[in-house]
Amino acid sequence: MAAWLSWISLGDMPPSMITDFAASQWHAHEMLFGYTTAAFAGFLLTAAPGWTRREPIAGAPLALLAAVWVAGRAAVWFSGALSPWLVAVIDCSFLALLFGFVFSTLTAGSKRHLVFLGVLVLLFAANVMVHLERLGLTEDTITAGHLLALDTYVVLIAVIGGRVVPAFSRNALRQGGDDDPLPPRPWLDRLAIVSVVAMLATGQIGVDDAVPGWLAIAAALINGFRLIGWQGWRLFDQPIAWVLHLGYGWLVIGLACKGVALISGVIAETTALHVLTIGTVGTMTLSIMTRAGLGHTGRALKVSPAITAAYLAISTAMVIRVGGPVLLPDYDHAALLAAGLSWCAAFALFSWVYWPILTRPRPGQD
Repeated sequence: MAAWLSWISLGDMPPSMITDFAASQWHAHEMLFGYTTAAFAGFLLTAAPGWTRREPIAGAPLALLAAVWVAGRAAVWFSGALSPWLVAVIDCSFLALLFGFVFSTLTAGSKRHLVFLGVLVLLFAANVMVHLERLGLTEDTITAGHLLALDTYVVLIAVIGGRVVPAFSRNALRQGGDDDPLPPRPWLDRLAIVSVVAMLATGQIGVDDAVPGWLAIAAALINGFRLIGWQGWRLFDQPIAWVLHLGYGWLVIGLACKGVALISGVIAETTALHVLTIGTVGTMTLSIMTRAGLGHTGRALKVSPAITAAYLAISTAMVIRVGGPVLLPDYDHAALLAAGLSWCAAFALFSWVYWPILTRPRPGQD
């Protein structure tokens, strides 16, 4: 994000960068296949051992995976000086290696978790689509690949969010004395996920915009009803809990914006895109990282005021990025910079607070 801010501020790529990606394509690719894919990998490597009672990936294999991820970022950064085939192989290797690492773990557990192998295949295919156009083997597959990756993550958030938001909320409410909080509604959970999948599937196959548009409106209403049932207003005193509701709320708003954009054109599709990416993906990934960082190091699930500020900074970035160009069109460039700085501030706060948490011994250990 800092490099992107430098690029749009200077009107040219940063001095150290040698990429042949177009500016907007580089930004989209690195946020989807750089940031978001790394966050998903962290979630999968943390959660899968708990699902299957297998040992987590650690030590040299984990270091190798991290190195391959860094190599992919470097390959894209210096793609203007490298063979497109080499860039493609290096960049696509991360998801392929991740698939190999988690395959045995996921196949040893419940069959329902095998869906995550399918998710990795979809993300790999999306990244391949990007590189195929760069290699001159296809036409117009870069944008389609980025859209497929984003759609995959939207479905993931609908599925995983539908598990973790009510589960963590129930735990928080029980600690407050509610013995039977948030009764499950499996029929609504299934309907919410199906509605999102249907909307995204029709968009992928290229039917008339009105069809995915109305399906997006329906998905927003169904998932909004789902969100209301989780009673997030009862958790205002617990930022680590209400931020999950905030992230899912941005999913609902993003789906509604997408529906309006496709049906009427009153708002641009990029508006919905940035609600879903900055608001939904940004908030949900940061919230899960902060929670997992505390829980897996044996600390109390209570975040500091600085992390609460980081949560709000992500939403501030989204509001500025979406609303700034609309409300103040003469200052749209300033709005892009302000939104990017707010995003950077959120992750600077996260890094400052969580570096000692993740690098020092667990409480009670030397």
